[in-house]
Amino acid sequence: VQLQASGGGLVQAGGSLRLSCAISGLTFSSYAMGWFRQAPGKEREFVASISGGFGSTYYADSVKGRFTISRDNARNTVYLQMNRLKPEDTAVYYCAVPRIQHTSVLIDRGSYDYWGQGTQVTVSS
Repeated sequence: VQLQASGGGLVQAGGSLRLSCAISGLTFSSYAMGWFRQAPGKEREFVASISGGFGSTYYADSVKGRFTISRDNARNTVYLQMNRLKPEDTAVYYCAVPRIQHTSVLIDRGSYDYWGQGTQVTVSS
């Protein structure tokens, strides 16, 4: 299983970015997907998850109403649309997928087995 994240960059506060994560090596539509982030000196934290199947979503309180997770099963890709970015959103963002199929969202970092390489998001004030 391979995950390739892209789309990070430098943006001013209030701006937007869209992250992408292309996955290969599994039947994408049946797996929950997650986005996490890690700021310097901090633990990696949950950002958003989307379930396999129906595509239910769940967000960390810090990003709710600003970020949107979505998936394109035809392209084996999961997205994270980030709007109204804040300096505190600055981090390396990682996409992740579990080894086992889930029809529910997953918010625990330990539930994920495969991780992308990360993409840097920097928000200037």
